[in-house]
This record gives sequence, structure tokens and C-alpha cells, in this order.
Amino acid sequence: MTSIQKRVSAGLNVTTLSRDSVREHFVTFVPQGQEGPESLFARVAEVVRRLDGGVISVEALGLSPADRKSLGVFTAALGGGNPPFAWIENARTNNLFGVHLWAISGRTAQPLVVGGRRLGTAFEDGYARYCRLVGLLPTNPTVGRPEQAQTMFQQMEAGLHSGGMAFSDVLRTWFYNDDILRWYREFNVVRTTFFQEQKVFEGLLPASTGVAGRNALGAALLSGLIAVRSDEEGVRAFEVPSPLQSSATTYGSSFSRAVELELPDLRRLYISGTASIDEHGKTVFLGDCEAQVRQTMEVVQAILHSREMDWGDVIRAVVYFKRAKDAPLFEKYRQESGVPSFPAITVENDICRDELLFEIEVDAVAAK
Repeated sequence: MTSIQKRVSAGLNVTTLSRDSVREHFVTFVPQGQEGPESLFARVAEVVRRLDGGVISVEALGLSPADRKSLGVFTAALGGGNPPFAWIENARTNNLFGVHLWAISGRTAQPLVVGGRRLGTAFEDGYARYCRLVGLLPTNPTVGRPEQAQTMFQQMEAGLHSGGMAFSDVLRTWFYNDDILRWYREFNVVRTTFFQEQKVFEGLLPASTGVAGRNALGAALLSGLIAVRSDEEGVRAFEVPSPLQSSATTYGSSFSRAVELELPDLRRLYISGTASIDEHGKTVFLGDCEAQVRQTMEVVQAILHSREMDWGDVIRAVVYFKRAKDAPLFEKYRQESGVPSFPAITVENDICRDELLFEIEVDAVAAK
């Protein structure tokens, strides 16, 4: 019997999936008022201690380059050593930042290490094996951006192989590209070429997010993924179309609008980074951030409803604004539209088109 418990307090949102063989914990930390990173990281440490389980992945989003002085505090909060985390930077304008944590208890988390560097974590839930790679960086940040992207995909392959998987098992990817607007087209060429070589288009095309974001290494990009493999009956992964949009492949971007993983006891839905793009692939509501928020949220809600889910099923979200000053528009829309509060981190990031002012990615879970 699978149950979903939620706990919300100031600056903290916890969703626990209690399943027959494992408990999964999805924890979102956001600053309380003007709380700084070190204080928030101390709260992360306390939650990690209380969970007494295996950390699958941690994402710190929205930090500024000046916050690198707190990197040691952050890694110590995760137990020290070589924790599986991503550190994604912008300017931390208006104190927009936060941390997403995924942890398990009742099962062993297996570190995935390649060349002495931890690339991620694997675990099993009784039905499937999961591989979460996080914080991947190019092996040589001094070469050109397309070349760095190529080595990034090689890192992905190496991490997957260490977990007993291949790229055909990937459900979800993330790409945080430094100065994305200058080279997103080149990045798409590299990704599409890699997908063609790996025959990804013949199987499941992963859901994805591609936005701007710096990293502490100064590399062209940072990435991560989720992959799942299973031989069990009742386990399947499939693409979920967007009722209000066309496929992203129609305008040259190689990702699915959403991907669902169906298991005997629950369903996981991964919705790609979604913005104000219509059914023809065109940006709509140019210059009007409030209208872009409304359009985007309606698109995501339509995907959720198509899978008999709603905002109350969301366990993790990231809200991206091109301009930090527009961030209050998300809460304004939520309240005016009757959307319940859900675990989300709001950050300031450029999106893959200069005219896009808002984007949101969503993970949702529903028990059967």
C-alpha cells in the first residue's frame, strides 16, 4: 500500500512516499524572508540528519558566485565526503534561491563514481532500478562550448554505464547553459546529433529543461538526468503530449513535453521546462510577463489534467523568471486562480529564447 504524506512549514516543504519496500522523501527549502544561504544550508543539514537515509540528489539553485564561500558549509550539510549535488548560479537577485533534496530510507543508495568523481546515485524500489545523475560538468572547460557539450554527453554515458544503464533508459534531463542565448542553437545541434547516434528518437525522447545557469567551474554547462530500468510487468515509461502545444521537435528542440513512468503502485510525471509557446511553436504575449505566466500555467495544468493529476500532486517544481522583479506574478497568479501552494523554488534565469520571460518545470506523483 502506497501513501503520500505532506508537511509544510515556514521555508520547508516535505513530501514522503511511503511504499512497501522504500520511503522516498522530496524536500524543498526556500529562504525565510532574507535568510541567507548558510542558514538555509543549516536547515538542510538538520533534515538530512532526521531522515537518516540515503541522499539521492541535491540541487542548489539561484546561488550567486559570492556564495561559493559557503560551498563547504553546503557539502558538510550533506554529510561531507563526495555528496551528489548540483550548484547552479545566477545573481541571487531579491534573494531568489533554494534547495531541492531527494532522499530514501529503507533501501541502500549506491554512489555512482567514475574516475574518482561521484556523478550520481542509484537505488531500487522493488519494481525498478533508478539512476539519478546530478551536477555533471565537462571534463575540459577550456575547449569550445559545443565541444564541452559533447564531453557532457560522454559523462552522461559513463555515469549511466556505472549504474548498469544506457541512454535509452533516460526519462528526464536538465541542462543549465552558461550564457544560453549565445549558443543554444549550437547546443541543440550537439544534442540532436548525439540522440541520433544513440537512436534515442527510435525510443523514448526524454523530458527536459534547458535554461541559463552558471557553475562554479566556469564551464559552458552543467547537467543531470533521471533514468529507470525494469523487467517487471506493470512498469512502463511513455511520452505524454501537451494538449495545448505541438511537439518541441517541430522547431528543432529534442525533448518531450512530458514523460510518465507507470509503476504497479504509483505514477510519476515529469513535465519539461514549459514556457509561453503556442501550438505552432511561437512565443506568445511578447513583453507581457503576467500573460506569459498565465499561458504557461494553463499549458502545464492541461498536461496534469490529461494524466488525471492536478497541482496538489506536484512534489517538486522550479519557477524561472528572466527578471527577478517579475517573481511576485507567480504568487499573484496562484492566488487569483485558486492553485494550491506546492513545493517550488523561484529563481532568476535567462530562458532559451530572449523573449521568454517565464518558465516552470514540474514533477508530480499519484498513488494508484
